[in-house]
Amino acid sequence: MIKKVLGLSLLAVGLAFAAEVNFGIRIGPPPPPRVVAVRPVAPGPDYAWVDGYWYPVEGHYRWHEGYWTRPAYGGSRWVAPRHDGERYYNGYWEGERGRVEHDHRWDRERNRDFHEERHEERH
Repeated sequence: MIKKVLGLSLLAVGLAFAAEVNFGIRIGPPPPPRVVAVRPVAPGPDYAWVDGYWYPVEGHYRWHEGYWTRPAYGGSRWVAPRHDGERYYNGYWEGERGRVEHDHRWDRERNRDFHEERHEERH
């Protein structure tokens, strides 16, 4: 009986300790944002401009050009990605219906994002 109690106690302590362990890779802050000389004309009244930003990929930063996209839902606003000096935080949509993480795969599948090169190919 004592062995079972001791074993369960050690297991509980081990699980509590495991819950406190965090792993991460720090790559430092991203480079300064690139300057966009001319913002393309909006493809329609229901689009919002998302400024270009750096995002981490496999231990380094990759640039994502600015683009027009439809907001996650009416009245939501884009909160740009940021780096606080130690951690990177992804961009997201925020509004009365809560926070929606931005997923570019989801947007492309639903033709939400507008890129000038796609527009030029159609005309």
